[in-house]
Amino acid sequence: MNKLHREDLMTLEKYAQVRPDFRKQVIAHKKNRQVAIGPNATLYFEDRLTMQYQVQEMLRIEKIFEGAGIDEELEAYNPLIPDGTNWKATFMMEYEDENERREQLSKLVGVERKIWVRVGNQDKIYPIANEDLERETEDKTSAVHFLRFELTAPMIEAAKQGADLFMGVEHENYSHETGALSENIVESLVTDLALHH
Repeated sequence: MNKLHREDLMTLEKYAQVRPDFRKQVIAHKKNRQVAIGPNATLYFEDRLTMQYQVQEMLRIEKIFEGAGIDEELEAYNPLIPDGTNWKATFMMEYEDENERREQLSKLVGVERKIWVRVGNQDKIYPIANEDLERETEDKTSAVHFLRFELTAPMIEAAKQGADLFMGVEHENYSHETGALSENIVESLVTDLALHH
C-alpha cells in the first residue's frame, strides 16, 4: 500500500483553504471505519486518508513547513497505514467518568492482546499490539492502543469474496463481540487488502 510522501501533502496555505471540505470528507470516511465492541471499546481502522489527515493537522497545529519536520511526522504516521495484508487500528477504551476509567483500566491489563477479528468461519486473528511503544504497566493498561491484525491469504481471499467480518474482545473483565459487521464497514475494510500472488 502506498505510504505518504512529502509531495502528497498540501502546503499549510493550501491546507487552510481546503481544510473544511477535507475534514468533512475524512469524517464521512471514518464513519465506515469504526467498530464499537460493547459499550466502552472501539476500534478505529486507519488508512492512508486518515493518516494524511492526521499529518496535515499536526503540521498545521505545529506550523511545521520545513522538510525535516515534515519527514518526522511522516515517519511517525506512515507505519499506521495498512500494507495490503493487514488491518491497522487504534483501539480505545472509553469511559466518560475519570474515576471509572482509572478503575476499569486497572482491571483490563492485557486487553489489547485479547481483541480479535474473524473473517467468515476462519480462525480468530489476535493483534500485534503497540509496536511503536510500550503502553501498559503491570497495574494498568493504557486507554489507547495501536494494533496490527495480520491476515492469511485465505482470509484476504474470503474477505474479498464477501465473507462476513466479526470482531470482539475476550478479556475476563470485558467480554463482548459484534454481530456480522455492516456492509459499509466491510467494504471500507476490504479496500485495505491487496492480494499478493
